[in-house]
Amino acid sequence: MKIKEVSTKFNVPADTLRYWEREGAIPPVTRNEMGYRDYDDEDLDWIVFAKCMREAGVSIEYLIEYITLFKQGDAILQARKDLLREQLEVIAQRLQEIQHTYDLIKNKTEHYEEHVEGYHGKLSQ
Repeated sequence: MKIKEVSTKFNVPADTLRYWEREGAIPPVTRNEMGYRDYDDEDLDWIVFAKCMREAGVSIEYLIEYITLFKQGDAILQARKDLLREQLEVIAQRLQEIQHTYDLIKNKTEHYEEHVEGYHGKLSQ
C-alpha cells in the first residue's frame, strides 16, 4: 500500500507518517525495488498503534522509546510491558478527568435554567 493510500485510510497526513518513521516512532517501513514506501500489514499495524497512542495523548518520545525497546527483542519484554502499563495509568487518570468534566457539563445542561436563574454575576451586567 502506498503512502497516499495509508494516509487516506487512517486519516493521517503523509508528512506525519514520514515524520513518525524518520523519528523512530514507528519502525522503518517496507520499501519496494524503487525505494518507495510500500506499507505491508505489519507496517499498518504499527500505524494503527501509533495513531491510537497519539490520539490518547501519548508523546512521540514515548513511542520512540517503545520502538527502541521493541527492537531489542524479547529479552526485555517486561520493560516494554512496564512502559505500556505506565501509559495505561496516565490514560486512566486522563479518563477520570474527562469523565468529571463530562459529568459537570451534563449536570449544567440538564439544569441550565436553574443555574442561570437569578444569576447576577459580573457577566450579566
